[in-house]
Amino acid sequence: MNELSSEFWIQMVIYGATFGTVFGAFKNRLKELEKKMDKHNNIVERLTICEQSTKSAHHRIDEHKDDDANLNRR
Repeated sequence: MNELSSEFWIQMVIYGATFGTVFGAFKNRLKELEKKMDKHNNIVERLTICEQSTKSAHHRIDEHKDDDANLNRR
């Protein structure tokens, strides 16, 4: 049975370190992307609430206009 040379083990350590570095950088970028997505989703939720509120306000304004028109006809 042949023994593995020291060059092989050095090469394996270098491969492992390289893989760890690349994986760590990938993981870090993924966390940053998740933070950006959370901010985006928060803005979308807030915009939806704002749109609903605006729609409700427009309905109330229309009702008041109808009430004013009915009062002016009398």
